[in-house]
Amino acid sequence: MNQPKAIHHVSLIIADGLKAREFYQGVLGLEVADRPDLGFPGLWLRIGEQQIHLLELPNPDPVAGRPEHGGRDRHLAMTIGSLELLAARLEQEGIAYTRSRSGRRALFCRDPDGNGLEFIEEADT
Repeated sequence: MNQPKAIHHVSLIIADGLKAREFYQGVLGLEVADRPDLGFPGLWLRIGEQQIHLLELPNPDPVAGRPEHGGRDRHLAMTIGSLELLAARLEQEGIAYTRSRSGRRALFCRDPDGNGLEFIEEADT
């Protein structure tokens, strides 16, 4: 059987490329990747061998009214070296987060556009 082998990228819808870049590059430290001209603004980011594609397009989904805890909403999960360093950085930037309710070393936050993000400390992967 010819089954999928890996996730190449995840696409998220954003409203403001500058705000998204400040968060993903400035707060999370992700590297910006080259992006072809697709006829609309956006940003591609490297995360290990994979990418996150940020698409600056009208959002068909409601941003308000999402669950406070990102683990109860659709989300993108990433591994990270130190959960405590990330938590300190999020607090410094005034970005709300919640800890995993499963007891794992993980936390959830949202990007400036309400997209759910999970960060799992590498030791737990």
